[in-house]
Amino acid sequence: MIKAGIMGATGYAGGELARLLLQRDDVEITWYGSKSYVDQQYASVFKNMVQFVDDACMDDNMEALAEQADVIFTATPQGFCASLMNEAVLSKAKVIDLSADYRIKDVAVYEKWYNIEHKTPEYIQEAVYGLPEINREKIKGARLIANPGCYPTCSFLSVYPLVKEGLIDPNTVIIDAKSGTSGAGRGAKVDNLYCEVNESIKAYGVGVHRHTPEIEEQLSLAAGKPVTISFTPHLVPMNRGILVTAYGTLLKSVTYEEVKAVYDKYYENEYFVRVLGRDEVPQTKWVEGSNFVDVNFKIDPRTNRVVMMGAMDNLVKGAAGQAIQNMNIMFGLPENQGLKLVPMFP
Repeated sequence: MIKAGIMGATGYAGGELARLLLQRDDVEITWYGSKSYVDQQYASVFKNMVQFVDDACMDDNMEALAEQADVIFTATPQGFCASLMNEAVLSKAKVIDLSADYRIKDVAVYEKWYNIEHKTPEYIQEAVYGLPEINREKIKGARLIANPGCYPTCSFLSVYPLVKEGLIDPNTVIIDAKSGTSGAGRGAKVDNLYCEVNESIKAYGVGVHRHTPEIEEQLSLAAGKPVTISFTPHLVPMNRGILVTAYGTLLKSVTYEEVKAVYDKYYENEYFVRVLGRDEVPQTKWVEGSNFVDVNFKIDPRTNRVVMMGAMDNLVKGAAGQAIQNMNIMFGLPENQGLKLVPMFP
């Protein structure tokens, strides 16, 4: 039995962690952490947990939690996990951090884009970037996982094969991404009110979105050279889901079959990445509630570009599901254990 603790359990990602882990017989949640609801019944915060969870919310004492848990999930704001991390915690429990605190290897880049001081930079190099499709072997032996961001996961998996194989110029990549409102978190913000979001779509963080350096760093590793991209996210009036449409300039003439073979090379054995059939386009509806990522591409010979597309659930593969996928790998379990979820419909 794996004993798991969740810090930030009353946020959207934390609630999704609880929902997914509670379905398992091999995991026991021992700690529902929350900065805002200490001593309040967890089921009073998320009413779907009535009759499933009798526990009250605990505080965010990571050292005390490490005494009780085999694995700690930190679904907390940027900077919080880093402020609590120490050897006492890591010597007793594995930590899977869903914030950005350990994703970016250059601490100066992290501090510039997130505008906060990193409190424990000594753990940045040790942390493994938790994208199983590229770092599976490193994840197996890790004690600290930097769970990737939602936009970076969908963006990277959509374009990675063609960057890795050198079929496109990575510095020409333009990523247009759209997300549901849950991607902004559960905190009350005017911009996320129903009347502000309903029947509207808008770009935000144009040119300055803090997921940009994370995507660039991972694509640079794939390309073997520095990569600079254009990334623009958009807010759309739906609860959850991400759709990525990316564009890259081809470095040589290719056929559909050649590009399809490249995607199959990297993903045919990946349970959670589904390469769609010819002329099929990914849709958020078909991945909602699941840990799957649907990807596809379209060659545009007129512009000498390839259009790369991806869709996924930002709360599952973009956060909680991928964290659990990482947990499964770390504990030697089947990667899809507890995650063989048929996507929701409608």
